Amino acid sequence: MFGQIYYHGLIRKYVILVGTLFNDIYIRRTDSAGDVSALVKVPITFSPKDKMLARVLQDPNIDTKAAVVLPMISFEIGNMVYDGARKLNTIGRTVIKSDETGKFKYQYNPVPYNFDFKVYIYSKNAEDGTKIVEQILPFFTPDWTTTVNLISETEQTVDIPIILNRINYNDNYDDDFLKRRAIVWELDLTLKGYLFGPIKKSAIIKFINVNFYIPNNVADGYLANAVGNTAISEKITIQPGLDANGNAVSYYGANTADITSATLPYTEIEEDDNWGYIVKIYDTEDLL
Repeated sequence: MFGQIYYHGLIRKYVILVGTLFNDIYIRRTDSAGDVSALVKVPITFSPKDKMLARVLQDPNIDTKAAVVLPMISFEIGNMVYDGARKLNTIGRTVIKSDETGKFKYQYNPVPYNFDFKVYIYSKNAEDGTKIVEQILPFFTPDWTTTVNLISETEQTVDIPIILNRINYNDNYDDDFLKRRAIVWELDLTLKGYLFGPIKKSAIIKFINVNFYIPNNVADGYLANAVGNTAISEKITIQPGLDANGNAVSYYGANTADITSATLPYTEIEEDDNWGYIVKIYDTEDLL
């Protein structure tokens, strides 16, 4: 039905954008004297919560290399919902110069969609979790806006707000002692993004044909004769319009004129009940 093959990778870019927000988080661990004993970078991965918990809890011996080292962060994409409140004019478009001579590229306004994301913070003790959360929450008030180059070909740079809707906390401390403890913070985010259509090309408009009408606004009720009458009531010059001979066209009013005695090319303005006055241009061929 649609018949066009294109792919901008926008959903993938939104996933990368959310992951980039949380990929540079560190926590400091201190000893009893208050000195820094370790600086730990918190790893992040794109993975659902259930899968990550299965990896975390698969081995009760947290010293084995098979177990996932905590703390860590995972995130996943959820629902996508159309946002009519941000709808733009459908026929509006962005136009840029094309590499092809005599053509330009254009793209119609995008369609707004809200993308739901879940971000999970895992830690084996409460303090590690709070150290991570406190580095994130102050930046959401409740949204964080970042500028993203979505379509490089048409230079579509858009401000994308990411809204923090709510925060959930879960601690499985009530399980038996054989299971590994995992404290999970869950951040519910909404990314207000856009989906763009295909990029099209079109030729540059170099010529137009216009019917030009002069309104009936002359005080004495007529337009003066262009031949033998120096009292010209109205004169309109359109630039850079040229006549068939390459000369600039000047429009002179005339309601009674002997065209054969006029200097060619000759322009006559004829009164019309609907439009006021209609411009007529006479050249040599018109009189033969």
